[in-house]
Amino acid sequence: MAATRLASRALVLVRSQTGGDEAHAFLQDLLTNDVRQSLPVYAGLLSPQGKTLFDMVVWKWEDALALDCEAASADALVKRLTLYRLRRSVSIARAQDVAVHWSPEPVAGAVRDPRLAALGWRWLAAAGGEVVDGTADADWTAHRIACGVPEGAAEMADILWLETNAAELNGVSFTKGCYVGQENTARMNWRQKINRRLAVLPLEFSDPQRRRIVHEELGMAVDHRRVEDLAALPIPQWQRNAIHPDG
Repeated sequence: MAATRLASRALVLVRSQTGGDEAHAFLQDLLTNDVRQSLPVYAGLLSPQGKTLFDMVVWKWEDALALDCEAASADALVKRLTLYRLRRSVSIARAQDVAVHWSPEPVAGAVRDPRLAALGWRWLAAAGGEVVDGTADADWTAHRIACGVPEGAAEMADILWLETNAAELNGVSFTKGCYVGQENTARMNWRQKINRRLAVLPLEFSDPQRRRIVHEELGMAVDHRRVEDLAALPIPQWQRNAIHPDG
């Protein structure tokens, strides 16, 4: 099998220290999605203003909840969660013995990416012995960008969560109750007032003044554009349907 381990991803483990459901309760109060539902789910940790700090996939791993996040941001995520811990009986630490894997094709034990079925298949496995040569990361990035899905701090940080297409990518629950940044996120949804969105575009359609990042090797860029501009741009059908449900 080709390399499947994503070296660009890391796992932060949140464990209850008393054997109860403190880890679920802790993250339920912080993250944008309902972690009491069937896992994995896509979620974000936001600023009080509703802007993206971290995006992640939440898994159940043994006796912990595992936050599948950008490796470069994992330590910062641990630090941020620790600030919120207060007197909660939970431990928060970066995992050293488990890794994130991805394949564009079905693999035994894997599940479809909770954001978008077209993103392929994802799973966790104990680290050690698997091939890690960067091939999987390059393949994953190319596949993700082809699907038009943003990810990570360079593409998403400080953007309002709903402007990252989080609702369309199953990354927010509007019924779970309060979480950090919930007030502004819920207000935007209720008013249907999303003025800008992230869009993955061919470089020739990208606006340098609205550009977040360029993927030169793919000839693509991630822009933060006004919604009314997107109608004339080559965006994926899932995003077009969300913005213009009637066509």
